[in-house]
Amino acid sequence: MLSDTILKNQLKYTLDKTDFKIGKKYEGKVRDNYILDGKRIIITTDRISAFDRVLCTIPFKGQVLNQISAFWFEKASNIVKNHVISVPDPNVMIVKECKPYPVEMVVRGYITGVTTTSAWYNYEKGIRNFCGNILPEGLKKNQKFDKPIITPSTKAEHGLHDESISREEIIKRGLVDEKIYKKMEKAALALFDFGTKLVAKNNLILVDTKYEFGELNGGLVLIDEIHTPDSSRFWIKDTYQELFSKGQEPQKLDKEYVRQWLANKGFIGEGSIPSIPDEVRIETAKRYMTAYEMVTGKEFKAGNENVLGRIRNNLEKSGIKL
Repeated sequence: MLSDTILKNQLKYTLDKTDFKIGKKYEGKVRDNYILDGKRIIITTDRISAFDRVLCTIPFKGQVLNQISAFWFEKASNIVKNHVISVPDPNVMIVKECKPYPVEMVVRGYITGVTTTSAWYNYEKGIRNFCGNILPEGLKKNQKFDKPIITPSTKAEHGLHDESISREEIIKRGLVDEKIYKKMEKAALALFDFGTKLVAKNNLILVDTKYEFGELNGGLVLIDEIHTPDSSRFWIKDTYQELFSKGQEPQKLDKEYVRQWLANKGFIGEGSIPSIPDEVRIETAKRYMTAYEMVTGKEFKAGNENVLGRIRNNLEKSGIKL
């Protein structure tokens, strides 16, 4: 774990954005994408988003996300093909350009969450048919489902909110062909099962996550990210049952900490974003790094440096003319 001094010093070097003059740029909430010559350069910034809003930057967050995704893409490549070509920098992935499907596959093993699209938020409102899943009465927050459920979401344009949706509605709207959608479901459940079993060995629970898929040469390909603290919830396994039985919140290793901090300030997506103090940013960084170390079993290594300058140098070394 990096020291508080390193984390505090890195606040002035965090990667907020890039502006390279290469290819066609697309800016997501967290990632800057450059498309050229059938490839996509994905630069994972230190931006953090919650409630579909970009909040601020977190030291080393982009490196954590990119390196965790690289870890999982390699580990899960026998389950479904992915788009990775190379990882020339801790924050950068060069991938094959795919045609993305306009639906995110959200898999949930537990009923939880504070956002308006979360299972628990909707359950509390009395909704028992959630994205085509019939939920029983009497569930408690953070309770495990009998088996994981899929609650798909549309992929909103930048600045707009995602929409929870059912399998039937996806097919009815023609968002994804039924045959392809069934392959996406099968792959998502297999990936979730694989991830659940792997992190359980490291005292973690994979609570829920989302997968994105695309089409390449007629085949289904896993894209974007996989099992990161941004796309997934992780809880500490050996303390979960006792805390749940007491009605207390589990120990968390994901950006739910930031979501909850904002929710406690009365912010769940609408209106002005509260100013996030440095101590919250540093605590968030620690949770991201802890997630990296627990998931991968490797020590997180980084130091104070100009991330943008390092990325520029590494891209040029990999043959990208900037």
